[in-house]
Amino acid sequence: MSVDLQVLYPKLIHLMLDTVFVVSADHQILFVSDACESLLGYRAEELIGTSITGYMHPEDLVETKASIKRVMNGQPHLDFRNRYLHKNGSVVHVLWSARWSDEEQVRIGVARDVTAQVQAEDDLRFLAHHDSLTKLTNRSLFYDRLESAFNTAKRYQTRFALLFLDVNDFKRINDGYGHAVGDAVLCEVARRLEASVRDTDTVARMGGDEFTVLLTDVHSKDAAIEKAASLLDVLSAPLEAEVSGINMVGISMPSCSVGIATYPEDGKDADTLLNYADVKMYRMKRRRTR
Repeated sequence: MSVDLQVLYPKLIHLMLDTVFVVSADHQILFVSDACESLLGYRAEELIGTSITGYMHPEDLVETKASIKRVMNGQPHLDFRNRYLHKNGSVVHVLWSARWSDEEQVRIGVARDVTAQVQAEDDLRFLAHHDSLTKLTNRSLFYDRLESAFNTAKRYQTRFALLFLDVNDFKRINDGYGHAVGDAVLCEVARRLEASVRDTDTVARMGGDEFTVLLTDVHSKDAAIEKAASLLDVLSAPLEAEVSGINMVGISMPSCSVGIATYPEDGKDADTLLNYADVKMYRMKRRRTR
């Protein structure tokens, strides 16, 4: 039994999960397989005759046109990534394999949706530098930011402050109301701290119920003390009835203790400054229990 492959090839192309494009030298879409509807939300007949550049993410146009030029010069590009705009307005990350057909004067490309993969990669990068519960900067990234603060302060002869905060009686909350409530309280502390500092400052969760705040370009010790007092006021505000989806009725927002260290008065390296703030915080904590 003989098979007419010329008849079969188009059917095979339309069965592919990846999308096949044929594009002219002036960027007009000449052919697109049925998979394009899953990729970009458009049916083939909506795309044919239109310019493929009109669907590209504006921020990727320059890099994509450089890739197109490379392909049209006879250099296949088998691992190019860029972004397209879906018909519904969402962003689609696409992995391309493309080559130029000199005989037909067209670009032939196969496009694969890698949006889920890119999101997973972004999530892993985020988790490497952020606390999984509160989404704050984690200890590792905080030390990097602190080192940068030292370098900037030394270069420009400026000051900065480091606050070390601890949630008072947090064990009582966990033991009395459960870890779900305890987690909600930590997330609320994180939210309030982040909302109360500048974009140039850094709030980090160091672990457990301990947080640090790096205040850049602080002009004096008094300014740092004043900022710490304002943060404690923000943290002492009553809890809403629901926090992070948890019913908080009847639960009081715990107080916090804070230790303050400023550069250069209280330390000229990370360990010294952190230790100074930590000691000051525990002294404050002991005073409230007397």
